[in-house]
Amino acid sequence: MDDRERRRRGLKVRREVLGDAHVARARRGKGAFDAALQDLITRYAWGELWTRPGLSRKLRSLITLAMLVALGRHEELRFHVRGALRNGVTRNELEELLLHSAVYCGVPAAHSAFRVAKEELARIRA
Repeated sequence: MDDRERRRRGLKVRREVLGDAHVARARRGKGAFDAALQDLITRYAWGELWTRPGLSRKLRSLITLAMLVALGRHEELRFHVRGALRNGVTRNELEELLLHSAVYCGVPAAHSAFRVAKEELARIRA
Protein backbone atom coordinates (compact mmCIF):
# COMPACT_ATOMS: atom_id res chain seq x y z
CA MET A 1 0.00 0.00 0.00
CA ASP A 2 1.38 3.42 -0.90
CA ASP A 3 1.03 6.60 1.16
CA ARG A 4 -1.88 7.88 -0.90
CA GLU A 5 -3.91 4.73 -0.21
CA ARG A 6 -2.81 4.70 3.42
CA ARG A 7 -3.99 8.32 3.77
CA ARG A 8 -7.34 7.53 2.08
CA ARG A 9 -7.99 4.49 4.27
CA GLY A 10 -6.76 6.29 7.37
CA LEU A 11 -9.02 9.27 6.81
CA LYS A 12 -12.00 6.95 6.35
CA VAL A 13 -11.34 5.06 9.59
CA ARG A 14 -10.46 8.21 11.51
CA ARG A 15 -13.79 9.77 10.50
CA GLU A 16 -15.73 6.61 11.35
CA VAL A 17 -14.18 6.37 14.81
CA LEU A 18 -13.76 10.00 15.88
CA GLY A 19 -16.43 11.67 13.77
CA ASP A 20 -16.35 14.13 10.90
CA ALA A 21 -16.33 17.23 13.11
CA HIS A 22 -13.28 16.12 15.10
CA VAL A 23 -11.33 15.19 11.98
CA ALA A 24 -12.22 18.49 10.29
CA ARG A 25 -10.99 20.44 13.34
CA ALA A 26 -7.77 18.42 13.50
CA ARG A 27 -7.03 18.88 9.80
CA ARG A 28 -8.17 22.51 9.46
CA GLY A 29 -5.95 24.61 7.25
CA LYS A 30 -3.59 23.16 4.65
CA GLY A 31 -0.82 25.47 5.81
CA ALA A 32 -1.47 24.78 9.47
CA PHE A 33 1.54 24.50 11.77
CA ASP A 34 0.70 20.87 12.56
CA ALA A 35 -0.39 19.79 9.04
CA ALA A 36 2.53 17.36 8.69
CA LEU A 37 1.71 15.82 12.08
CA GLN A 38 -1.97 15.42 11.16
CA ASP A 39 -0.96 13.73 7.90
CA LEU A 40 1.39 11.37 9.76
CA ILE A 41 -1.36 10.47 12.26
CA THR A 42 -3.86 9.86 9.45
CA ARG A 43 -1.49 7.70 7.41
CA TYR A 44 0.16 5.65 10.13
CA ALA A 45 -2.02 5.55 13.23
CA TRP A 46 -5.29 5.32 11.29
CA GLY A 47 -4.28 4.10 7.82
CA GLU A 48 -1.68 1.54 8.84
CA LEU A 49 -2.53 0.38 12.38
CA TRP A 50 -6.30 0.82 12.76
CA THR A 51 -6.91 -0.92 9.40
CA ARG A 52 -4.93 -4.05 10.25
CA PRO A 53 -7.08 -7.20 10.46
CA GLY A 54 -5.52 -8.66 13.63
CA LEU A 55 -7.71 -6.83 16.19
CA SER A 56 -11.27 -5.56 16.10
CA ARG A 57 -11.91 -1.83 16.33
CA LYS A 58 -13.60 -2.41 19.66
CA LEU A 59 -10.49 -4.09 21.07
CA ARG A 60 -8.24 -1.40 19.57
CA SER A 61 -10.40 1.22 21.29
CA LEU A 62 -10.13 -0.54 24.66
CA ILE A 63 -6.35 -0.85 24.30
CA THR A 64 -6.07 2.80 23.27
CA LEU A 65 -8.16 3.94 26.23
CA ALA A 66 -6.00 1.94 28.65
CA MET A 67 -2.80 3.42 27.25
CA LEU A 68 -4.18 6.96 27.37
CA VAL A 69 -5.19 6.48 31.02
CA ALA A 70 -1.73 5.12 31.84
CA LEU A 71 -0.05 8.07 30.14
CA GLY A 72 -2.44 10.67 31.58
CA ARG A 73 -3.38 11.93 28.12
CA HIS A 74 -6.81 13.27 29.07
CA GLU A 75 -7.37 15.43 26.00
CA GLU A 76 -6.91 12.39 23.76
CA LEU A 77 -8.87 10.21 26.18
CA ARG A 78 -11.83 12.56 25.84
CA PHE A 79 -12.40 11.96 22.14
CA HIS A 80 -11.37 8.30 22.26
CA VAL A 81 -14.19 7.68 24.77
CA ARG A 82 -16.62 8.77 22.05
CA GLY A 83 -14.76 6.70 19.47
CA ALA A 84 -14.86 3.63 21.69
CA LEU A 85 -18.63 3.93 22.01
CA ARG A 86 -18.87 4.20 18.20
CA ASN A 87 -16.76 1.05 18.00
CA GLY A 88 -19.16 -0.93 20.17
CA VAL A 89 -17.61 -0.50 23.64
CA THR A 90 -20.44 -0.40 26.16
CA ARG A 91 -20.64 2.00 29.09
CA ASN A 92 -20.22 -1.00 31.37
CA GLU A 93 -17.06 -2.09 29.55
CA LEU A 94 -15.73 1.46 29.75
CA GLU A 95 -16.39 1.53 33.49
CA GLU A 96 -14.67 -1.85 33.96
CA LEU A 97 -11.64 -0.72 31.98
CA LEU A 98 -11.32 2.45 34.06
CA LEU A 99 -11.77 0.54 37.31
CA HIS A 100 -9.14 -1.98 36.19
CA SER A 101 -6.79 0.92 35.46
CA ALA A 102 -6.90 1.99 39.12
CA VAL A 103 -4.75 -0.99 40.05
CA TYR A 104 -2.41 -0.96 37.06
CA CYS A 105 -2.14 2.79 36.36
CA GLY A 106 -2.82 4.17 39.83
CA VAL A 107 -5.87 5.55 41.58
CA PRO A 108 -5.17 9.20 40.62
CA ALA A 109 -4.95 8.25 36.93
CA ALA A 110 -8.18 6.26 37.12
CA HIS A 111 -9.92 9.00 39.08
CA SER A 112 -9.03 11.58 36.42
CA ALA A 113 -10.04 9.20 33.64
CA PHE A 114 -13.42 8.55 35.27
CA ARG A 115 -13.98 12.32 35.46
CA VAL A 116 -13.17 12.77 31.77
CA ALA A 117 -15.34 9.80 30.77
CA LYS A 118 -18.28 11.05 32.88
CA GLU A 119 -18.06 14.46 31.20
CA GLU A 120 -18.08 12.88 27.74
CA LEU A 121 -20.93 10.53 28.60
CA ALA A 122 -22.94 13.50 29.87
CA ARG A 123 -22.27 15.40 26.61
CA ILE A 124 -23.49 12.42 24.60
CA ARG A 125 -26.72 12.25 26.59
CA ALA A 126 -27.38 15.99 26.22
